[in-house]
Amino acid sequence: MVSDFFFPQSGGIESHIYQLSSKLIDRGHKVIVITHAYKGRTGVRYLTNGLKIYHVPFFVIYRETTFPTVFSFFPIFRNIVIRESIDIVHGHASLSSFCGEAILHARTMGLRTVFTDHSLFGFADAASILTNKLLKFTLSDVDHAICENTVLRASLDPLMVSVIPNAVVAENFCPLSHTTSRAADQALSSPTDPLSPRIIGPDDTITIVVISRLFYNKGTDLLIASIPRILASNPNTRFIIAGSGPKAIDLEQMLERNVLQDKVELLGSVRHEEVRDVMVRGDIYLHPSLTEAFGTVIVEAASCGLYVVCTRVGGIPEVLPQHMTTFAKPEEDDIVLATSKAIAALRSNKVRTDRFHDQVKMMYSWRDVAARTERVYEGIIGDISPEEFYGYYPGQGWEASGDRVRSFALVDRLKRYYGCGVWAGKLFCLCVVIDFLIYVFLEMWFPRANIDIARSWPRKPPARKSLDNQ
Repeated sequence: MVSDFFFPQSGGIESHIYQLSSKLIDRGHKVIVITHAYKGRTGVRYLTNGLKIYHVPFFVIYRETTFPTVFSFFPIFRNIVIRESIDIVHGHASLSSFCGEAILHARTMGLRTVFTDHSLFGFADAASILTNKLLKFTLSDVDHAICENTVLRASLDPLMVSVIPNAVVAENFCPLSHTTSRAADQALSSPTDPLSPRIIGPDDTITIVVISRLFYNKGTDLLIASIPRILASNPNTRFIIAGSGPKAIDLEQMLERNVLQDKVELLGSVRHEEVRDVMVRGDIYLHPSLTEAFGTVIVEAASCGLYVVCTRVGGIPEVLPQHMTTFAKPEEDDIVLATSKAIAALRSNKVRTDRFHDQVKMMYSWRDVAARTERVYEGIIGDISPEEFYGYYPGQGWEASGDRVRSFALVDRLKRYYGCGVWAGKLFCLCVVIDFLIYVFLEMWFPRANIDIARSWPRKPPARKSLDNQ
C-alpha cells in the first residue's frame, strides 16, 4: 500500500488503507504501507496485527502531500520492495505524489499494480485540469483500478475497473442506545430493549453535528452561509462543529458577526477514536461537501443513529438508502431547506434512527471489501481464470476479450503513454525512458544480491470466505 495519506493523520483514505491492510493480513497476506514521515514518526513502525509502516522522509508541500519529484523516490522504493519481497503495489489517492510515482516505478520493476481512487474532480479550474491529466498518466499503465462508486468508473474501460465501496467498523460507531453502560443511556433504554426509539418533543433541542476538514471543497463556505439561516428558522437548534483548516477563521468570524457563540460549539480537530463520542451528542449530521467520492463519515454518522443531510454530489447518493438521508443541491438555499425538512421529520418522530446502526452493520463490512480486493489481486497475477475474473458465464454471448494485465515491455508502455496527449504524451514517454535508465543503473550500482531480505511477521492461518457466503 502506497499513499501520502496515512496515520497519524486522520481521514477516510487513512482509515481505508489501515482497515483494508489489516483484513488482508487476517486473510493470510503480507502487507506493508509506504508513506511519508510525519512529525515524530520517521523510519519503520508497526501497528496492530503486525502491519509494517515505512515513514519515508520527504518534503511535504500542502495538505500532507509530498513534493512531486518523479525519480528521487525510486532508490528507496526499490530497496523497500526488494527487502519485503513485494509482488503487488497498490496505490491510493490521485492527489498522492507517492502513489503515482510508486506505480510508475513498480511497472518499471515488473510488478503488478492496482490503483484506488478516493476523489472526484471538476473540469473548470486549472487545478482540476492538471490533476485529471496526472490521473490519466497514472491510469495509462496500471493493471487494475478500483473505484468507490459507479460515478468514478464512468469513463474507464470496464475490463480493468472494479467498484468496491468503503466500509466502517460498525462496532466502533454505536449509538447511545447500544451503549448501556452509560447512565444517560440507561434513562433512555434498557439492556433488554436496546433499540427503544428516542421521542423528540416540539420544544426539545436538536443538535446538528458537522465533522469535516474546513476546506473549500468540503463545502465550508456553504456551511458558514447556512448556519445563521438554519438557526434563525429553527430556534431550538444548535451546532457542534469539529475539524480544522484554513476556513476555520471565516467560521469564527461569522459566529462573532451574528453573535452565535452560544448556539455553535467549535471543537477543533478531533482524533478518529473521538469521532463517535462527538457524533452521539447530535441528532442530525450535516455534510455540505462540494465533491465527494464516497463519504465514509456519513456512514459513520448513520451507524451512530444520526439522520443525515448531505449534498447530492459525486458518489454520495449511492452510499445510504433514502430513508436515512435528505439530499440537497450544493446551494445555500437548498441546504437550509433540506436541514429544516430533516428537523421537522425528527420532531414528528417519523424517522426510526434507532434502527440505523443494525442496518449499516448489514450493509458495510471490511471483510467483504478485503475479499473483493483479494479477488482483484488474484485476477491480475493469474491465480484465477479470465472468465472467472471478468464474470463470464457460458451461454450469455459475452467473452472476456480484453487483456487481463498490462505488458511490461518498454515499447508497449511507451505506446500507452504516447496517447495521453499531444505534448503530455511525449513528456510522459520521456519520464518512462528516464525511469527505466535509472532502474538499470540501480541494478548495476546496488545489485539485488546486496539487499537483505526482511523477515516476515508471523502470519495467522488464512481466514478466507467466498463472496457467495458474505
